[in-house]
Amino acid sequence: MKYLLNLLEILRIVGAVVGFYWGYKIGFAGTYDPIAQLHFMIPALIVAISGTSGLQGLFLGNESAKVLGFEVGSNYQRQSAIALLSYAVIAVVVYLCNWGIRSELTILFTFFFFIFFSAINHGVDAIKNKNYKFQNVNRPFLTLILILGLYYPVIMALKTL
Repeated sequence: MKYLLNLLEILRIVGAVVGFYWGYKIGFAGTYDPIAQLHFMIPALIVAISGTSGLQGLFLGNESAKVLGFEVGSNYQRQSAIALLSYAVIAVVVYLCNWGIRSELTILFTFFFFIFFSAINHGVDAIKNKNYKFQNVNRPFLTLILILGLYYPVIMALKTL
C-alpha cells in the first residue's frame, strides 16, 4: 500500500511539472499569451495536485494518514478529500465550458487558499510535533514553487482584464 501512496505522490509532482512545461510552452508560443497559458495550466495543475490528493484521501485515507503521521479515520480527513476533489472537478467544468479567465482564476485562487493554508498546517506540524515525514516537510516548499511558477502568468492575465 505504501508503494501505491508513493506512486501517487510521484504522479502528483510529475503531473504538476508536465502542467508547467506545457503551460509555459503554450504561453510563449509566438507572442506571449497568459490567457492561453493559464487556460491549460489551471485545470492541469489542479487536477494533478488536488484531484489525485482527493482520490487518495477518499480511497486510501487511513493509509495516507499513517504515512503522514496524522490521525487515522478522521471525518475531517474525508471532508478535506471531498473538498480537494471538488476543486479538480470544477476546474475541469470551467475548462470544458470555456467560461473564461475570470472563472479560471476564481477556481485557482480558491485552490490556492486551501493549498497555502494546508502547507502552513504541514509546516507547523513538522516543527511542533517533529513530524518530519517527507510528504509533511515537502508541502510548504512545493506550494511556494507552485505559487512562484504561477505568479507571472497570473499577474499578466490580470493586466488584461
